[in-house]
Amino acid sequence: METTELTVPGAGRGGLNVSPPGFKRPSRFSMQSLKRFFRFWYLKLLRIRESPHNVAMGLSLGVFVGCLPIMPLQTVVSVILAFFFKCSKIAAAIGTWITNPLYAPFVFYGMYVVGRAVIPVGKKEFDPEDLTLLNIVNLGWDFFLLMFAGGVLVGLALAFLTYLVSVRMVFLYRKKRSLRMQLNKLRDK
Repeated sequence: METTELTVPGAGRGGLNVSPPGFKRPSRFSMQSLKRFFRFWYLKLLRIRESPHNVAMGLSLGVFVGCLPIMPLQTVVSVILAFFFKCSKIAAAIGTWITNPLYAPFVFYGMYVVGRAVIPVGKKEFDPEDLTLLNIVNLGWDFFLLMFAGGVLVGLALAFLTYLVSVRMVFLYRKKRSLRMQLNKLRDK
């Protein structure tokens, strides 16, 4: 007796993957997934159960540390500093994402330009491919100090703006949420 094997299109290693007709699997990266990602972290930041001052202070501290050229250590340093300043550690970790792969070249170039204006050393040129701490240190301590000085100045400016915006944003969100909860309680009565 002859046996035949049944194959199902779309079957993977883990089992049968049958999709309804007309179903299009979303790609791993899409604008909608990026929007959901940012909305998730935005709401997570607003819902931290600390005072608006502590959340804004942690976020601005994270932004400040995110502007320093210590790429692999930014989150660790920001959480340690948040511990000492007694502000939100989660917000501090989120704030370091200012130097994510999308924005890092712009932030680091801004640090380079500002640092170059403050400390005019050598003829070291900025190369966006040298964004790791080891590569920056290999360029020389003068280049690292140039980037660090620029990072401190850019970081202070961005941290100040971040604090002003985020403390107001958290306060307004909580006020709006409180009013919405009160209205829901009145409707339920």
